[in-house]
Amino acid sequence: MATDVLENVETVRTQPLEPAAASFTVDKKIRVVAADDHALILGGIAAALERDPGFELVGLASNGLEVLPLVERERPDVVLLDVRMPRMDGLASLELLHKKYPEIKVVMISVGTDEEQISAALSRGAVGYIVKSINPNDIPAALRQAVEQTVYNVLMRSEQQPGASVNLTEREVAILRAVALGQSNKAIAKELWVTEQTIKFHLTNIYKKLGVTNRTGAARYAYRTGIAQSPILDDAPE
Repeated sequence: MATDVLENVETVRTQPLEPAAASFTVDKKIRVVAADDHALILGGIAAALERDPGFELVGLASNGLEVLPLVERERPDVVLLDVRMPRMDGLASLELLHKKYPEIKVVMISVGTDEEQISAALSRGAVGYIVKSINPNDIPAALRQAVEQTVYNVLMRSEQQPGASVNLTEREVAILRAVALGQSNKAIAKELWVTEQTIKFHLTNIYKKLGVTNRTGAARYAYRTGIAQSPILDDAPE
């Protein structure tokens, strides 16, 4: 049974920033596309959404390549996307969706709780991350949160501090990405129309939040979380 697979819900996300532009009411159903390569789990998700009158399940996919055509045809409000799928994984599908349809909310679902995987998903545009230790009855509530409010896109989790977030501002994320791409303080300042001193100030805050001491450590963080593409991830100690 699907309820044997999906036990207790755990939605992993950061603190909300501000309400999303669109507000959904009982008069407007939230349209959902769900993708997972496990039929039992996909069936549980479908059953949960169909029991809630506030949702309309408009499409199901069993692999990553099916997702984009389905979204293009149905134009859902939210996509529930498994991280691990055949033919194209969830993160690759997420990137394509976010680039082509940035207005569509994407929530990832996975058995994993690895902090790098969560951070990579959120930094690529996902607004939420659901762990598959889940009660199907709680899926609608989790998705409703995703479409009714904006969540920030960098999250770190650990056994010592479950759910602890790295609260980078949008400006800090932009600077961190530029650092990871090898840009100098002068180049970053010119691009963002601020002084070099302002960039140095932001870098000091970024280092403190990430628990690193230099640009190399910050760049490694950016690579691991997907904020910037890594040419080769260097795992050598800082």
